[in-house]
Amino acid sequence: MTDQNQIIKIAAVNYPGALQSAVYGFQEMFSLANNLCKEQKIKQRFSLDVLRVDDIIRIPEKYNCTTGKSPYKAIILPPSIGSSFCSNPDQQLKDWLLLHHSSGAVICSVCAGAFILASTGLLQKRPATTHWGLASQFSQKFPEVITDCEKLLINDGDLITTGGLMAWVNLGMELIAQFSSSSVMRQLGKLLLIDSGPREQRYYQIFSPKLDHGSKDILKAQHFMQSNFSTPISVTMLSDLCCLSVRTFLRRFTRSTGLTPIQYLQKLRVQKACDLMETADFSFDEISQKVGYEDCSAFRKVFVKIIGLTMKDYKKRFVNK
Repeated sequence: MTDQNQIIKIAAVNYPGALQSAVYGFQEMFSLANNLCKEQKIKQRFSLDVLRVDDIIRIPEKYNCTTGKSPYKAIILPPSIGSSFCSNPDQQLKDWLLLHHSSGAVICSVCAGAFILASTGLLQKRPATTHWGLASQFSQKFPEVITDCEKLLINDGDLITTGGLMAWVNLGMELIAQFSSSSVMRQLGKLLLIDSGPREQRYYQIFSPKLDHGSKDILKAQHFMQSNFSTPISVTMLSDLCCLSVRTFLRRFTRSTGLTPIQYLQKLRVQKACDLMETADFSFDEISQKVGYEDCSAFRKVFVKIIGLTMKDYKKRFVNK
């Protein structure tokens, strides 16, 4: 590299259980970005350090901010599959992240890596995302975080969080655009056949209702909706089924499921509509009726509100391949 090149140093924390395809995938992505920067005569070049937690703890002086400024533009907490480390990270690692954050580094997380980031306290009263399947657990553990798991990526300046296991690709693209050029990011997207346009996690979300809340009455209502979603269902009908007043039912249902009965029923019906689109050849009007909506236009609006795509676009993206 020549003296004219500006080195963008980034660190990936290879903690116990970190997804290795993501850790080393960043290396390859940044290497490809460097080739494109050279082609486009852009002076930035990316350099990735893969750091083990043991090394950070054992020889902190090697990776600390000796001049009061972090040597890293960004530090990445990769995704993980089934690792307990994210739930209880070492205090030394958290202190290290706080030190670098206070010294100018952008701290980034992917999927379960958000648990490590949130444990530092940096996400208090800040927007963040993680994998939608971890949303309930994450919100319970960190209620002070403004969790929005409909977003695939949230760039909040000094903190960047991303959603699912493969969202490390989106994070890599975001960092390349932020620290070099959006033209490099777009060209890399074309090279790797990656959609570089904005996407939302809710496109891929599956409605998995919370059933382990311990309330038998509310569970009865949930089972009823699951079996009768295609028929008209009212709050009064559900409260009568549970032998509760409407007011008490609404309060207990929302507390148990995290959703109002209307929101719950809408998500259930939209999920059933997605299933029908992926497994059968019904028209959109037929699907609307089969999931309990006589008014197809009303259901289309609900579908867009929850999924973020029209029914036509959803089918094009996930069915018509």
